[in-house]
Amino acid sequence: MNKFMDFLAEKIMPVAAKLGQNVYLTTLRDAFMLSFPLTMFGSLVVVINNLPFFSSSTQSTLGNLFGSGQNATMAIMSVFVTIGIGYYWAIQHEVDGIFCGIISLASFLILTPFFLTTEMGEEVSNVLALDRLGAKGMFLGIIVAFISAKLYVWFNKKGYIIKMPDGVPPAVSRSFSALIPAIATLAFFLILNAVVVGVLSTNLHDVIYNVIQKPLTGLGTSLPGTVIAIFFVQFLWFFGLHGQVIVNSVFEPFWQANMLDNANLTAQSATELAENGHIVTKSFMDTFTVGLGGSGSTLIVVLMMAFIMKNKQYRDVGRLALAPGIFNVNEPVIFGLPIVMNAAIFIPWLIAPLVSVVLAYFSFSTGLVPLTTGAQVPWTVPVVISGFLATNSIMGSLLQIVQMAVIGLLWFPFLKLVDKSEVL
Repeated sequence: MNKFMDFLAEKIMPVAAKLGQNVYLTTLRDAFMLSFPLTMFGSLVVVINNLPFFSSSTQSTLGNLFGSGQNATMAIMSVFVTIGIGYYWAIQHEVDGIFCGIISLASFLILTPFFLTTEMGEEVSNVLALDRLGAKGMFLGIIVAFISAKLYVWFNKKGYIIKMPDGVPPAVSRSFSALIPAIATLAFFLILNAVVVGVLSTNLHDVIYNVIQKPLTGLGTSLPGTVIAIFFVQFLWFFGLHGQVIVNSVFEPFWQANMLDNANLTAQSATELAENGHIVTKSFMDTFTVGLGGSGSTLIVVLMMAFIMKNKQYRDVGRLALAPGIFNVNEPVIFGLPIVMNAAIFIPWLIAPLVSVVLAYFSFSTGLVPLTTGAQVPWTVPVVISGFLATNSIMGSLLQIVQMAVIGLLWFPFLKLVDKSEVL
């Protein structure tokens, strides 16, 4: 076992550490966090408008009155993500971030069709379809924002800017500095759009969605893809690397796109959500994995340490970790048990969350638990409450309780062995 651990530490961990510091992944992570307050507001609107004890007519009325709260936030999240990518990429390269952010957004809009087709097959011009600014346009927005930001930064670094005299007001000077990089970047995407529309008679939104986003989202949010994501979260944390941050940077676009889809379906009707909704979404991952006590779903582990184990050190760690653990902050137990580099509990740390997420997946796929509504429940919301808010059903809370029981059963014999070997 020690040789295996040494091999992993020597060969695998340097790669994982570099991945965690990758500028593309950190930029993408920060861009999603930029939209977090807006997403939370939209999520609250979704929850309130669709509370289960409201009648369908009441839900419809609330949707008409307050639906703009969702449309102006969650439904156009690609807008905020593109701005965020441009901004944070420029900041990391010591270039003015705000101009880069808005140019990334403008580049995305240049490639966005300003028309939509109605259910009757009629084409309406000079309008933007909401789904192209939300889930459907997410991948194109990410790709375009990175390319746009790289071009803008490149022109700045090469010195292709207009420098104004010292006496000119800073706002004016910054605008002129951005002029040439902005024109060159936007011209690139305008020409690209003209080629795609004129030669191929289509648009990049549909191409990216059908060729890249749809297949990758299906793969990344399938049961195997979800199991792989959880595996690497646990695996990286075992060596002290923040697995949640690293893995989320890769899988977040898939989960966010599905969450937005579910929110739109929820706004239509519960039937639409049940028939066409997605199981694995951002709220699914936050509520039925992290929402059980943090990475590794360790709330039940903390409870057993605090009230079952005999070793005073473990009991003290469990009791100290209990308060933050209720709010899904589990660094105290990760480093206090410790879990990091502790071969004695490697098996339950790795296996228990995988069993738990498979259980949750099949609970949703069989219809025992309603699909998540698309509301993004903060990962710090305590267990049981978060399960209800994510699904608008008590079944979500019951599923969390069952998951914790299963995780506890898997952890119990290993905790007893550790406790027995070190009883004071």
